[in-house]
Amino acid sequence: MNLAEGVQIVSFGILAVMMIGAALGVVLFSNIVYSAFLLGGVFISMAGLYLLLNGDFVASAQILIYVGAINVLILFAIMLVNKRQDFSPLPSAGLRKIITGVVSIGLFALLSTMVLATPWAYSSAPVAGQNSIVLIGEHFFTDFLLPFELASVLLLMAMVGAIILARREYLPDQLTPSDLQQTILTLPERPRELVSTGSGTETEE
Repeated sequence: MNLAEGVQIVSFGILAVMMIGAALGVVLFSNIVYSAFLLGGVFISMAGLYLLLNGDFVASAQILIYVGAINVLILFAIMLVNKRQDFSPLPSAGLRKIITGVVSIGLFALLSTMVLATPWAYSSAPVAGQNSIVLIGEHFFTDFLLPFELASVLLLMAMVGAIILARREYLPDQLTPSDLQQTILTLPERPRELVSTGSGTETEE
């Protein structure tokens, strides 16, 4: 093992621990804002893994799209909804946690089997001078054009839904024009105790 392979193995271990820890924080944290920030850490760790695989375009797209767009959109949606009430415990929460754990362990076992059974060796030598950005662009606008457009429509629907949920909380019930004008122009009254205290001190002086 030379120095470059050792650096790659250490970097892979650090990124893997960072990704697993951030993913566990996303699931286990009760504060949804912290979970959203840790989701950005998961995306950044994935970008680092793409860099180790010499996927520079995929790594930059991971940071620009997932961290800079999707994660920010999730944070905006959370803060626009502005939920003031805490989550109330459900009576069947323990059973749901058990079912969730069983499903998660099953998915982990399935993914582990797939990773171990997949031949990761190169079937053919990479073509010299082949630009990955050109190939990805050709596939995006020919073979995968419909999924690409559907993903953009899905993100637009999520943003519109977040705005509707945020505005619904602040819609007034029924206000007449007179009530609206009075609400806008009326200032809060000064407490009478402060007024009397101020007048008393002035008279003493």
